Amino acid sequence: MKFIADAMLGRLAKWLRFLGIDVLYYSDIEDRQIIRIAKEQGRTILTRDTGFLRRKGLKDCIFIKSDNVFEQLSELRERIGLDKCIQDRRCPICNGVFFIVSAKEEIREFVPDHVYRNHNSFMKCSDCCKVYWEGTHHQRIREKMSDIIGRNN
Repeated sequence: MKFIADAMLGRLAKWLRFLGIDVLYYSDIEDRQIIRIAKEQGRTILTRDTGFLRRKGLKDCIFIKSDNVFEQLSELRERIGLDKCIQDRRCPICNGVFFIVSAKEEIREFVPDHVYRNHNSFMKCSDCCKVYWEGTHHQRIREKMSDIIGRNN
């Protein structure tokens, strides 16, 4: 499944991307643009805006009740089974797909010295070129996501 989240669901979009789920998110997009993109790209709209629910002819739309991102993830788990949506890892910033950096030297200028010295495995976003590595925060994110979706990533 592919999604597009409305302006009220930026944190949810980021956490879904941590799971590898394809989610478009624009903080300043109008409802009609969201609908157009959703139809053109076959995306399901994620929204907290009840106005979407009143629109005629809008089939693929999921209304999210909670304000809390972890409760929002639980809502989606119950409604669609998040574990079925997980794909390649995605950049939480831009939704680009990660690729594994084959030679550590390629990212030398993009990470702090201590990170370069202490890590050997890196991923890079195919779109924004941001470099990622498995720091302590990564393990906490994996544990939280495992709790939410009910399985290990």
